[in-house]
Amino acid sequence: MKILVTGGAGFIGSAVIRHIINNTSSSVINIDKLTYAGNLESLEPIKDSDRYVFEKVDICDRNEVQRIFKQYQPNAVMHLAAESHVDRSIDGPGEFITTNVVGTYILLEEARSYFSSLDDMLKQSFRFHHISTDEVYGDLGPQGLFTETTSYEPSSPYSASKASSDHLVRAWQRTYGLPTLLTNCSNNYGPYHFPEKLIPLIILNALAGKPLPVYGDGSQVRDWLFVEDHARALYRVVTEGVVGETYNIGGHNERRNIDVVKTICGILEELVPNKPDGVHAYEDLITYVTDRPGHDVRYAIDASKIQRDLGWTPEETFETGIRSTVEWYLNNETWWRRVLDGSYQGERLGVVR
Repeated sequence: MKILVTGGAGFIGSAVIRHIINNTSSSVINIDKLTYAGNLESLEPIKDSDRYVFEKVDICDRNEVQRIFKQYQPNAVMHLAAESHVDRSIDGPGEFITTNVVGTYILLEEARSYFSSLDDMLKQSFRFHHISTDEVYGDLGPQGLFTETTSYEPSSPYSASKASSDHLVRAWQRTYGLPTLLTNCSNNYGPYHFPEKLIPLIILNALAGKPLPVYGDGSQVRDWLFVEDHARALYRVVTEGVVGETYNIGGHNERRNIDVVKTICGILEELVPNKPDGVHAYEDLITYVTDRPGHDVRYAIDASKIQRDLGWTPEETFETGIRSTVEWYLNNETWWRRVLDGSYQGERLGVVR
């Protein structure tokens, strides 16, 4: 297959591309706007492959998106391009509406135009796979799991923009017959993760002897999914999934935020016993801060459908995944130092003023 991946320089997108190039015979056209979170260094391991090409393209640029379809003639689209950080969406929701809603609309329209030009055989195999989040479902409460039929109740500008794009994708399938697939995933973590997110932020702050910020009392629960497990699942969906279906992808790893932070501290105590000056124990750096506005208490995914229908299960437990993630950051200081030299310096985001 020839797969057009949008947002392929991002955290999940780059993992998907590395998986495709390293483990399949498919080829990839990567289009990415290269915003603050887009990093081509995350694709260094595969950038010289003759099955990979990169184009700097904004999905909101309709002429450029049209050119990409015409020039490369993809067999499938994996749409990951999105503004994705809740706190940033609180500070500036406009970019989230533009990229996540308008950008998805433009991509759908150009995909529909391209699809209509294909012969019947190519139409049979074409797929438009939209990658979304479990945050569209809102706050789960202390019991139960999100399923593919859970109603949408987004809480933040980010999750509302992703919910909007999900609805557009389903509408283009039902109204125009575009062969779409949709996945909603739980919280990803792993190598090459931009350090505004919880796990890499805690790792890097601890190494620097900086405070480890925990929202509220840290009792918020997330289901953690190792990004390379997610990449395998996404490729399985785009190649074997049923048109019109939604698949929830989760790691079966529910953890409270405070427990995630303490687990990281414990691993660092073992691997980096020589701490920054003035730090007796990494856990001493934990600092409870005012909770995020509209913060959902718990997310958890029921991933039984993708296991039953497509045979996918996560290979990493939280314990194995978090250890390998910490080790990756310890072994890849050049990568994250170059990231921190840019626009993000670990500042608090998402404070309503």
